[in-house]
Amino acid sequence: MPNDMSNTPAESDTENVGNSVSSAIVIGAGLGGLSAAMRLGAKGYRVTVLDRLDLPGGRGSSITRGGHRFDLGPTIVTVPQELRSLWKVCGRDFDKDVDLREINPFYEIRWPDGSKFTVTGSTEEMRAEVARLSPGDVAGYDKFLKDSEKRYWFGFENLGRRSMHELWELIKVLPTFGMLRADKSVVAHARSRVRDPRLQMALSFHPLFIGGDPMNVTSMYILVSYLEKEYGVHYAMGGVAAIAKAMANVVEDQGGSVRLGTEVDEILVENGRAAGVRMADGEVLKADLVVSNSDPGFTYDHLLRNHRRKRWTTQKLKKSRWSMGLFVWYFGTKGTRSMWKDVPQHTILSGPRYEGLLNDIFIKGKLADDMSLYVHRPSLIDPSCAPEGDDTFYALSPVPHLGHDNGVNWAEMAQSYRQKVLENLEEHLLPGLGEHLTEEVIFTPETFRSRYLSPLGAGFSVEPRIFQSAWFRPHNVSEEVEGLYLVGAGTHPGAGVPGVISTALVMDTLVPPAPRPMPAS
Repeated sequence: MPNDMSNTPAESDTENVGNSVSSAIVIGAGLGGLSAAMRLGAKGYRVTVLDRLDLPGGRGSSITRGGHRFDLGPTIVTVPQELRSLWKVCGRDFDKDVDLREINPFYEIRWPDGSKFTVTGSTEEMRAEVARLSPGDVAGYDKFLKDSEKRYWFGFENLGRRSMHELWELIKVLPTFGMLRADKSVVAHARSRVRDPRLQMALSFHPLFIGGDPMNVTSMYILVSYLEKEYGVHYAMGGVAAIAKAMANVVEDQGGSVRLGTEVDEILVENGRAAGVRMADGEVLKADLVVSNSDPGFTYDHLLRNHRRKRWTTQKLKKSRWSMGLFVWYFGTKGTRSMWKDVPQHTILSGPRYEGLLNDIFIKGKLADDMSLYVHRPSLIDPSCAPEGDDTFYALSPVPHLGHDNGVNWAEMAQSYRQKVLENLEEHLLPGLGEHLTEEVIFTPETFRSRYLSPLGAGFSVEPRIFQSAWFRPHNVSEEVEGLYLVGAGTHPGAGVPGVISTALVMDTLVPPAPRPMPAS
């Protein structure tokens, strides 16, 4: 990273981060905030990005222990043209800055009965996989793919690329929502197309990767099946953290700055307009516009705590439904690179219950004894993440967030739950795992609350139910404060790497170019 990316505070208590007509502050160096900073820089703004962590990337950053690099958040990239378009706006070539590798097969799903389902980018291979599990479901699978494609073009390429902050924008698309049966859940739609319970799970679990309950999230999200097939699944060498570092480099090449290890305490408002920020140490930074990549709940309830809010009040935020929490066990293993040869880079271990487990996680708030796991093994493709001959893993289990009445005490439960995850992995995927463990890190919903300031420790902010999507979701342009914009998983169009990158694209359509050209850096 360039040398000016630092946590050194300004010399004075009050600093104007740019000239008086073209400065912008971005709170948070997650992928949404960095995307916003790049787009603002391309428009002529001098941008300052502020983040409390020691590396850029937010949830897409990493931790290194004993030679193992643990990628903390997203592990795959889909719709890579979103990143290439972002770089092009900035006059850069994404593929010169980031080494992106296509993965095929995409991932493997394993069930307790020993059956497997391998997901690839080939329609014919996928039809053969469906036929192998349930020959009578091939025709239904074909219909599901057509359904998925329709929802992709409407939900991602249409709604996902324009602001939904005006009610009229919602009213205009209601007939299409009705025609596409957006009122049905993802699970209900999968049931209507295939009969085999395993295939119903395989075609409906994707909302979990953006924090949604497949039993209740709108069927618009079946678009992911088409998105994966059409554009593939990719891995960035060096992890998503490498993308974040490349983004920060672009911001600084544009004349902006990225200040790490520094925390914003409040968004300053003057005459109803965002005027800058006050840092936790009392330093004041002035700017002409502010973009928040913090969770909308934290932005409105904390960063704007001294400003009267009309829509996103504390009470409204308390009534919102938040995504589930995450238990993530990052671990390294010694001398295992040539072991477990049937274990791919991405594996879904489905538990003995699907719908019952979802109900425990999202509705009852119960930490169940059984679990489903997503297991990532990046060392198969990226030797840089582990010592030679060793492996780096991450096992993720969806769990309840911290807001349920019977909330989990993770200080007491973390180690016992980690033991259950270990036993599950040894039985179903990685026999003998315990004998090879070296480094490890555990994240619980408590970690998400303290590290990312995530309300209720939710893994993906506001849950993407139908009445918490599009116009109902926190808008990219704030209705509370003029000159304040929001990006990231909790805003429109939503979570996931393509969604988060798109929040900055939507914001970009709302922000005017800088009033006058910036001098050359």
